[in-house]
Amino acid sequence: MSELNSSCFVIMPFSKSSEEHTEEYWIKHFNELLKPAIEELGVKTYRADIMREDILKNIIFSIVTSPIVLADLTDHNPNVFWELGVRQSFKHNTITIAEEGTVLPFDVSAKSTIFYNLNSEEKVLQFKNKLRAAIDDCITNPEKSDSHVLESITGRGSLYEVMRMDDVRRRIEALIMEAQTNQKNHIIRKKLVDELNDFSSIPFPVSFGVWRTKCMDFLLVNRYLDEDERFYKTTEALLRMIESLQLHGPWLSIMNETDKELALAYYVGRLGKTTTRAFQIWLDLLNGIYQKIINKMQTMISETGFKTLSELRSTYYDMDTAYYSFIKS
Repeated sequence: MSELNSSCFVIMPFSKSSEEHTEEYWIKHFNELLKPAIEELGVKTYRADIMREDILKNIIFSIVTSPIVLADLTDHNPNVFWELGVRQSFKHNTITIAEEGTVLPFDVSAKSTIFYNLNSEEKVLQFKNKLRAAIDDCITNPEKSDSHVLESITGRGSLYEVMRMDDVRRRIEALIMEAQTNQKNHIIRKKLVDELNDFSSIPFPVSFGVWRTKCMDFLLVNRYLDEDERFYKTTEALLRMIESLQLHGPWLSIMNETDKELALAYYVGRLGKTTTRAFQIWLDLLNGIYQKIINKMQTMISETGFKTLSELRSTYYDMDTAYYSFIKS
Protein backbone atom coordinates (compact mmCIF):
# COMPACT_ATOMS: atom_id res chain seq x y z
CA MET A 1 0.00 0.00 0.00
CA SER A 2 1.31 3.47 -0.86
CA GLU A 3 2.04 5.80 2.02
CA LEU A 4 -0.11 8.38 0.29
CA ASN A 5 -3.17 6.22 0.90
CA SER A 6 -3.06 6.33 4.68
CA SER A 7 -1.32 7.97 7.60
CA CYS A 8 -0.96 7.48 11.34
CA PHE A 9 -0.68 10.29 13.86
CA VAL A 10 1.07 9.30 17.10
CA ILE A 11 -0.05 10.79 20.41
CA MET A 12 2.74 10.61 22.97
CA PRO A 13 4.53 12.80 25.53
CA PHE A 14 6.80 15.60 24.24
CA SER A 15 9.04 15.90 27.24
CA LYS A 16 10.13 13.99 30.35
CA SER A 17 7.23 12.06 31.86
CA SER A 18 9.16 10.09 34.49
CA GLU A 19 12.73 9.55 35.65
CA GLU A 20 13.10 6.74 33.15
CA HIS A 21 11.19 8.31 30.29
CA THR A 22 13.02 11.50 29.33
CA GLU A 23 12.51 13.67 26.28
CA GLU A 24 15.35 11.80 24.55
CA TYR A 25 13.67 8.49 25.37
CA TRP A 26 10.43 9.52 23.68
CA ILE A 27 12.24 10.80 20.57
CA LYS A 28 14.10 7.48 20.27
CA HIS A 29 10.94 5.51 21.07
CA PHE A 30 9.17 7.14 18.12
CA ASN A 31 12.04 7.20 15.60
CA GLU A 32 13.45 3.72 16.26
CA LEU A 33 10.41 1.66 17.28
CA LEU A 34 7.02 3.04 16.30
CA LYS A 35 7.72 4.87 13.05
CA PRO A 36 9.70 2.06 11.33
CA ALA A 37 7.25 -0.65 12.42
CA ILE A 38 4.23 1.20 11.06
CA GLU A 39 5.84 2.54 7.88
CA GLU A 40 6.74 -1.01 6.84
CA LEU A 41 3.04 -1.22 5.97
CA GLY A 42 3.29 1.86 3.73
CA VAL A 43 1.57 4.13 6.25
CA LYS A 44 3.04 7.60 6.78
CA THR A 45 3.74 8.02 10.50
CA TYR A 46 4.25 11.35 12.24
CA ARG A 47 3.88 13.08 15.59
CA ALA A 48 3.35 16.63 16.78
CA ASP A 49 6.94 17.72 17.21
CA ILE A 50 7.57 17.86 13.46
CA MET A 51 4.92 20.55 13.02
CA ARG A 52 5.23 24.32 13.24
CA GLU A 53 3.03 27.40 13.74
CA ASP A 54 0.09 26.94 16.15
CA ILE A 55 1.03 23.54 17.54
CA LEU A 56 -2.19 22.88 19.49
CA LYS A 57 -4.33 23.76 16.48
CA ASN A 58 -2.26 21.42 14.32
CA ILE A 59 -2.44 18.65 16.91
CA ILE A 60 -6.23 18.86 17.05
CA PHE A 61 -6.44 18.93 13.25
CA SER A 62 -4.27 15.81 12.99
CA ILE A 63 -6.17 14.04 15.77
CA VAL A 64 -9.50 14.59 14.04
CA THR A 65 -8.48 14.04 10.40
CA SER A 66 -5.81 11.35 10.50
CA PRO A 67 -7.09 7.98 9.20
CA ILE A 68 -5.32 6.21 12.09
CA VAL A 69 -4.23 7.48 15.50
CA LEU A 70 -1.85 5.67 17.88
CA ALA A 71 -1.79 6.76 21.55
CA ASP A 72 0.92 5.73 24.05
CA LEU A 73 -0.64 5.78 27.52
CA THR A 74 2.59 5.11 29.42
CA ASP A 75 3.05 7.31 32.53
CA HIS A 76 -0.58 8.58 32.35
CA ASN A 77 0.44 11.78 30.60
CA PRO A 78 -2.54 14.19 30.89
CA ASN A 79 -1.99 15.66 27.41
CA VAL A 80 -2.09 12.20 25.87
CA PHE A 81 -5.35 11.34 27.62
CA TRP A 82 -6.92 14.67 26.62
CA GLU A 83 -5.90 14.16 22.98
CA LEU A 84 -7.20 10.57 23.06
CA GLY A 85 -10.53 11.87 24.34
CA VAL A 86 -10.72 14.37 21.49
CA ARG A 87 -9.99 11.64 18.95
CA GLN A 88 -12.56 9.21 20.33
CA SER A 89 -15.21 11.93 20.25
CA PHE A 90 -14.81 12.22 16.47
CA LYS A 91 -13.46 9.02 14.92
CA HIS A 92 -12.78 5.31 15.22
CA ASN A 93 -9.49 3.70 14.05
CA THR A 94 -7.61 4.48 17.26
CA ILE A 95 -4.94 2.18 18.72
CA THR A 96 -3.69 2.42 22.30
CA ILE A 97 -0.35 1.09 23.51
CA ALA A 98 1.49 1.21 26.84
CA GLU A 99 4.58 -0.13 28.55
CA GLU A 100 4.10 -3.38 30.47
CA GLY A 101 3.16 -2.66 34.07
CA THR A 102 1.10 0.42 33.21
CA VAL A 103 -2.16 0.37 35.17
CA LEU A 104 -4.82 1.88 32.94
CA PRO A 105 -7.72 3.98 34.30
CA PHE A 106 -11.15 2.37 34.18
CA ASP A 107 -12.42 4.54 31.31
CA VAL A 108 -9.76 3.24 28.90
CA SER A 109 -9.10 -0.19 30.38
CA ALA A 110 -12.14 -1.63 28.56
CA LYS A 111 -10.45 -0.86 25.24
CA SER A 112 -7.91 -3.37 23.98
CA THR A 113 -4.41 -2.00 24.54
CA ILE A 114 -1.14 -3.43 23.17
CA PHE A 115 1.61 -3.59 25.80
CA TYR A 116 5.33 -3.52 25.04
CA ASN A 117 8.49 -4.54 26.90
CA LEU A 118 11.69 -3.07 25.47
CA ASN A 119 13.92 -5.24 27.69
CA SER A 120 13.19 -8.40 25.69
CA GLU A 121 13.88 -8.77 21.97
CA GLU A 122 11.26 -11.50 21.75
CA LYS A 123 8.62 -9.26 23.36
CA VAL A 124 9.60 -6.33 21.15
CA LEU A 125 9.06 -8.56 18.11
CA GLN A 126 5.69 -9.69 19.49
CA PHE A 127 4.70 -6.06 20.06
CA LYS A 128 5.66 -5.07 16.50
CA ASN A 129 3.62 -7.92 15.05
CA LYS A 130 0.56 -6.99 17.14
CA LEU A 131 0.98 -3.32 16.24
CA ARG A 132 1.20 -4.08 12.52
CA ALA A 133 -1.87 -6.32 12.78
CA ALA A 134 -3.80 -3.50 14.48
CA ILE A 135 -2.71 -0.99 11.83
CA ASP A 136 -3.67 -3.41 9.06
CA ASP A 137 -7.09 -3.92 10.70
CA CYS A 138 -7.65 -0.15 10.70
CA ILE A 139 -6.84 -0.03 6.99
CA THR A 140 -8.96 -3.07 6.12
CA ASN A 141 -11.92 -2.26 8.37
CA PRO A 142 -12.06 1.56 8.62
CA GLU A 143 -15.69 1.55 9.84
CA LYS A 144 -15.04 -0.88 12.69
CA SER A 145 -16.09 0.61 16.02
CA ASP A 146 -13.43 1.14 18.70
CA SER A 147 -14.67 4.30 20.46
CA HIS A 148 -17.01 3.93 23.42
CA VAL A 149 -17.79 7.64 23.11
CA LEU A 150 -19.09 7.35 19.54
CA GLU A 151 -20.87 4.08 20.34
CA SER A 152 -22.74 5.83 23.15
CA ILE A 153 -23.74 9.05 21.39
CA THR A 154 -24.20 7.93 17.77
CA GLY A 155 -25.73 5.00 15.91
CA ARG A 156 -28.78 2.89 16.54
CA GLY A 157 -30.10 2.97 20.09
CA SER A 158 -27.70 5.71 21.15
CA LEU A 159 -28.52 8.72 23.27
CA TYR A 160 -28.02 10.92 20.20
CA GLU A 161 -30.54 8.92 18.20
CA VAL A 162 -33.09 8.99 21.02
CA MET A 163 -32.75 12.78 21.34
CA ARG A 164 -32.92 13.22 17.54
CA MET A 165 -36.08 11.14 17.40
CA ASP A 166 -37.56 13.20 20.22
CA ASP A 167 -37.03 16.31 18.09
CA VAL A 168 -38.76 14.55 15.18
CA ARG A 169 -41.60 13.54 17.50
CA ARG A 170 -42.23 17.15 18.49
CA ARG A 171 -42.14 18.28 14.86
CA ILE A 172 -44.72 15.65 13.92
CA GLU A 173 -46.91 16.80 16.82
CA ALA A 174 -46.80 20.30 15.31
CA LEU A 175 -47.65 18.84 11.88
CA ILE A 176 -50.62 16.98 13.34
CA MET A 177 -51.89 20.12 15.09
CA GLU A 178 -51.55 22.04 11.83
CA ALA A 179 -53.42 19.32 9.93
CA GLN A 180 -56.19 19.23 12.54
CA THR A 181 -56.58 23.01 12.30
CA ASN A 182 -56.81 22.87 8.50
CA GLN A 183 -59.27 20.01 8.63
CA LYS A 184 -61.43 21.95 11.11
CA ASN A 185 -61.31 25.05 8.90
CA HIS A 186 -62.38 22.99 5.90
CA ILE A 187 -65.31 21.44 7.77
CA ILE A 188 -66.51 24.87 8.99
CA ARG A 189 -66.20 26.36 5.50
CA LYS A 190 -68.07 23.47 3.91
CA LYS A 191 -70.85 23.68 6.49
CA LEU A 192 -71.27 27.43 5.95
CA VAL A 193 -71.36 27.03 2.18
CA ASP A 194 -73.96 24.27 2.53
CA GLU A 195 -76.15 26.56 4.69
CA LEU A 196 -75.57 29.85 2.84
CA ASN A 197 -76.33 29.29 -0.81
CA ASP A 198 -76.85 33.04 -1.36
CA PHE A 199 -73.55 34.72 -0.56
CA SER A 200 -74.90 38.14 -1.51
CA SER A 201 -76.91 38.27 1.74
CA ILE A 202 -73.71 38.51 3.83
CA PRO A 203 -73.42 42.23 4.80
CA PHE A 204 -69.78 42.29 5.93
CA PRO A 205 -66.48 40.49 5.25
CA VAL A 206 -66.46 36.93 6.61
CA SER A 207 -63.31 34.86 6.99
CA PHE A 208 -63.49 31.10 7.51
CA GLY A 209 -60.13 30.97 9.31
CA VAL A 210 -56.53 30.92 8.18
CA TRP A 211 -54.93 27.95 6.44
CA ARG A 212 -51.68 26.87 8.07
CA THR A 213 -48.79 25.46 6.05
CA LYS A 214 -45.55 26.44 7.83
CA CYS A 215 -44.99 22.96 9.26
CA MET A 216 -45.54 21.38 5.85
CA ASP A 217 -43.15 23.88 4.26
CA PHE A 218 -40.50 23.03 6.89
CA LEU A 219 -41.00 19.30 6.29
CA LEU A 220 -40.55 19.64 2.54
CA VAL A 221 -37.41 21.76 2.90
CA ASN A 222 -35.68 19.66 5.60
CA ARG A 223 -37.10 16.18 4.92
CA TYR A 224 -36.47 15.14 8.51
CA LEU A 225 -38.74 12.08 8.30
CA ASP A 226 -37.24 8.83 7.00
CA GLU A 227 -40.01 8.32 4.46
CA ASP A 228 -39.89 7.49 0.77
CA GLU A 229 -40.34 9.87 -2.17
CA ARG A 230 -44.01 8.95 -2.48
CA PHE A 231 -44.67 10.42 0.98
CA TYR A 232 -43.03 13.72 0.07
CA LYS A 233 -44.93 13.89 -3.22
CA THR A 234 -48.15 13.42 -1.25
CA THR A 235 -47.10 16.26 1.06
CA GLU A 236 -46.35 18.49 -1.92
CA ALA A 237 -49.73 17.71 -3.52
CA LEU A 238 -51.63 18.53 -0.33
CA LEU A 239 -49.72 21.79 0.06
CA ARG A 240 -50.63 22.80 -3.50
CA MET A 241 -54.28 21.97 -2.76
CA ILE A 242 -54.30 24.19 0.35
CA GLU A 243 -52.71 27.03 -1.62
CA SER A 244 -55.50 26.66 -4.17
CA LEU A 245 -58.10 26.79 -1.39
CA GLN A 246 -56.52 30.00 -0.11
CA LEU A 247 -57.11 31.60 -3.50
CA HIS A 248 -60.76 30.58 -3.83
CA GLY A 249 -62.46 31.61 -0.63
CA PRO A 250 -60.84 34.09 1.74
CA TRP A 251 -63.55 36.82 1.92
CA LEU A 252 -67.06 35.92 0.80
CA SER A 253 -68.52 39.46 0.81
CA ILE A 254 -66.03 40.82 -1.72
CA MET A 255 -66.10 37.88 -4.12
CA ASN A 256 -67.27 38.37 -7.68
CA GLU A 257 -69.67 35.87 -9.19
CA THR A 258 -66.94 33.74 -10.73
CA ASP A 259 -65.11 33.38 -7.39
CA LYS A 260 -68.37 32.43 -5.69
CA GLU A 261 -68.98 29.70 -8.23
CA LEU A 262 -65.46 28.36 -7.69
CA ALA A 263 -66.00 28.37 -3.92
CA LEU A 264 -69.24 26.40 -4.34
CA ALA A 265 -67.41 23.93 -6.59
CA TYR A 266 -64.80 23.38 -3.89
CA TYR A 267 -67.12 22.97 -0.95
CA VAL A 268 -70.32 21.54 -2.39
CA GLY A 269 -69.26 19.44 -5.36
CA ARG A 270 -66.84 16.60 -5.97
CA LEU A 271 -63.79 18.71 -5.07
CA GLY A 272 -65.23 19.36 -1.62
CA LYS A 273 -65.52 15.63 -0.96
CA THR A 274 -62.02 15.05 -2.34
CA THR A 275 -60.62 17.76 -0.06
CA THR A 276 -62.36 16.28 2.98
CA ARG A 277 -60.93 12.86 2.19
CA ALA A 278 -57.44 14.27 1.52
CA PHE A 279 -57.29 15.96 4.93
CA GLN A 280 -58.33 12.73 6.67
CA ILE A 281 -55.78 10.62 4.76
CA TRP A 282 -53.04 13.12 5.66
CA LEU A 283 -53.98 13.01 9.36
CA ASP A 284 -54.09 9.20 9.37
CA LEU A 285 -50.67 9.09 7.69
CA LEU A 286 -49.12 11.46 10.23
CA ASN A 287 -50.65 9.63 13.18
CA GLY A 288 -49.27 6.33 11.86
CA ILE A 289 -45.75 7.75 11.54
CA TYR A 290 -46.04 9.35 14.97
CA GLN A 291 -47.01 6.07 16.61
CA LYS A 292 -44.11 4.22 14.93
CA ILE A 293 -41.63 6.76 16.28
CA ILE A 294 -43.11 6.60 19.79
CA ASN A 295 -42.87 2.80 19.76
CA LYS A 296 -39.29 2.87 18.48
CA MET A 297 -38.24 5.40 21.12
CA GLN A 298 -39.79 3.34 23.90
CA THR A 299 -38.01 0.21 22.64
CA MET A 300 -34.63 1.97 22.47
CA ILE A 301 -35.01 3.50 25.92
CA SER A 302 -35.95 0.09 27.32
CA GLU A 303 -33.09 -1.76 25.58
CA THR A 304 -30.36 0.74 26.44
CA GLY A 305 -31.45 1.53 29.98
CA PHE A 306 -31.60 5.28 29.29
CA LYS A 307 -33.83 7.35 31.51
CA THR A 308 -36.97 8.68 29.91
CA LEU A 309 -36.48 11.95 28.06
CA SER A 310 -38.50 13.87 30.64
CA GLU A 311 -36.20 12.56 33.39
CA LEU A 312 -33.12 13.47 31.35
CA ARG A 313 -34.38 17.02 30.82
CA SER A 314 -35.23 17.30 34.52
CA THR A 315 -31.72 16.11 35.45
CA TYR A 316 -30.07 18.59 33.07
CA TYR A 317 -32.27 21.39 34.45
CA ASP A 318 -31.31 20.52 38.04
CA MET A 319 -27.61 20.45 37.10
CA ASP A 320 -27.85 23.82 35.35
CA THR A 321 -29.70 25.33 38.31
CA ALA A 322 -27.08 24.04 40.74
CA TYR A 323 -24.26 25.31 38.53
CA TYR A 324 -25.66 28.83 38.19
CA SER A 325 -26.44 28.96 41.91
CA PHE A 326 -22.81 28.09 42.58
CA ILE A 327 -21.58 30.78 40.17
CA LYS A 328 -23.73 33.44 41.81
CA SER A 329 -22.69 32.50 45.34
